[in-house]
Amino acid sequence: MNSPGLQRTVFLLLLAVVTAALVWVLSPFFGAVFWAIIMALLFDSTFRALLRRLGGRRNLAALLTLLLIVLIVVLPMVLLGVAAANEVSALVARVNAGDINFRSYAQQVLAARPAWLTEQMTQFDLIDLQSVVEKFSDALLKRGQTIASQALSIGQNALLFVVNLVVMLYLLFFLLRDGEQLSRMFRQAVPMERVQTHYLTSKFATVVRATVKGNVLVALVQGALGGLAFWALGIRGAVLWGSIMAILSLLPAVGASLIWGPVAIYLLATGSLWPGVALVVWGALVIGMMDNLLRPILVGKDTKLPDYVVLLTTLGGLSLFGISGFVIGPTIAALFMAAWALFAREEEQAAAPAAAAQAVAAPEDGPLAD
Repeated sequence: MNSPGLQRTVFLLLLAVVTAALVWVLSPFFGAVFWAIIMALLFDSTFRALLRRLGGRRNLAALLTLLLIVLIVVLPMVLLGVAAANEVSALVARVNAGDINFRSYAQQVLAARPAWLTEQMTQFDLIDLQSVVEKFSDALLKRGQTIASQALSIGQNALLFVVNLVVMLYLLFFLLRDGEQLSRMFRQAVPMERVQTHYLTSKFATVVRATVKGNVLVALVQGALGGLAFWALGIRGAVLWGSIMAILSLLPAVGASLIWGPVAIYLLATGSLWPGVALVVWGALVIGMMDNLLRPILVGKDTKLPDYVVLLTTLGGLSLFGISGFVIGPTIAALFMAAWALFAREEEQAAAPAAAAQAVAAPEDGPLAD
């Protein structure tokens, strides 16, 4: 009843239970913990550079790195979020007042169809665009109301946001200061070979840095270019639409076009030919080119993931984990491929001695052995 095997089994069970309990306790602050880890990985080189300049004073180096993160990351994001929230409130007010009617805009686009196209669609009994527009407009209106309510709830839950932000910054300080020691403890505690642990943790850090840096940079560039185009064309809510394009640009290839594409179609259909053409050219050649040029260089080069894998895992990650999913999805895919690569390499190494022994023994059993 008190055998060593039973004792180890009970200990491992206890270890699994307390680990699961810790994850459960921290789950309300998943976003804060997750982004604290991400920021610690991204700014580790900055912390090390400050540490060298400050003569090894880790507390001061971590504090200065934290202040730098607040100035260049947190503060701009908060200001942009406030500006976008104000434009959301103004947009909702205009929709409620009847100044903006998405169904009317869709009707104008349908009315601009060429007569021959309408006749052909009627003759061959193709898709009823009118009913499609009705359903799409209703769905868009409901989705807009949902987004608006969520945006307003963000303002109502400002205290929760502040708490999560404080938790993230507090944890980030200690991750910066003690990150090397914590990483060493983790590698020693994991029951795997040192080579495997080092490879997987290095892969994790590389993928996270490449995914965040690449996707965030592409999002910022595309959002800024899209918002600039809307502002130049006199479209209201340029900051809001630019922010939405930045978020949607996390989806490779199709992201930002989900916003500027319908707007360009509406401009072309309602007679604003040159603004519509200009938006199409700008969107396809400038905004789209940024995605095609920057993402493979910044994301695919370091993660070594095919574009279709990045797209699928990003979509899956966003659907499961929200905004954090654009990092979690590709990271899981990269670790999956890295783990299987380790397994295949170990199988090859295990098979090599047997193959060599068989090759040595083969002449003794062959017809020329005598």
